[in-house]
Amino acid sequence: MSLEVLGGGAAISFGVLACVFWPLEKAWAARPGQPLLRPAFRTDLAYFVAQYLVLAPLALLMLSHVQALLHLDLLSGLQAAVARQPWWLQALEAVVLCDLLVYGFHRLSHQVDFLWRFHAVHHSAEHLDWLAAHREHPVDGLLTQLVVNLPAMLMGFPLETLAMLIAFRGLWAIFIHSNVRLPLGPLGFLFGAPELHHWHHARERHTRHNFGNLAPWTDWLFGTYHRPTGPEQYPLGLVEPFPRRFWAQLLSPVTRATDSRNTPR
Repeated sequence: MSLEVLGGGAAISFGVLACVFWPLEKAWAARPGQPLLRPAFRTDLAYFVAQYLVLAPLALLMLSHVQALLHLDLLSGLQAAVARQPWWLQALEAVVLCDLLVYGFHRLSHQVDFLWRFHAVHHSAEHLDWLAAHREHPVDGLLTQLVVNLPAMLMGFPLETLAMLIAFRGLWAIFIHSNVRLPLGPLGFLFGAPELHHWHHARERHTRHNFGNLAPWTDWLFGTYHRPTGPEQYPLGLVEPFPRRFWAQLLSPVTRATDSRNTPR
């Protein structure tokens, strides 16, 4: 796929997302005083471009190679048994296994120093909105994509079948980072709400809550669920100082590897 096509797709995606989320953030702002062009807007815009031009093609390439490696005789029996199940049961199993793996990996990313060096880039955002959702180190993003899709690939789902689920998870990840506080009612028990994930980004020494990505049931199960009340006035970001420029942040896992302040949260 050419750079022109990828660039055009990135521009269209930015326009569509901006048209959807900027009105939502204006009408139901979690932090009403946050300006549209808030600090670090250009940094997160750089991450957005990198996501579409570099990370997304790399993720697709990686998943294609992993899927090819999973065509093993050892898994043929499992994949045949899954194929005989109704499609809705296959989808439910894939979603549940995915939620469990994502929860575990996300929690480990806050506890294991090597993983935290990369995940800290995402948590360095001091202002949350739909664009800040794209602040993600490529290593962290690729590992997350692998974890998200591994259960379904082990079960024999083709990437084409996973495309809609991948797209939905991506859109919901953008929504829960957006500067929105929108009551979801009973849907809040099925899908994570922005206020849950905003609290996960609170500036605390140790993050202990709301590690689930799509649904909060994993946090309920493992005792890490917390739904804050009242206005969102708590500070966001990291306790320790962190680079503010795009390239400095990408290099931070190496440059800060021996920094004693770079401790997991």
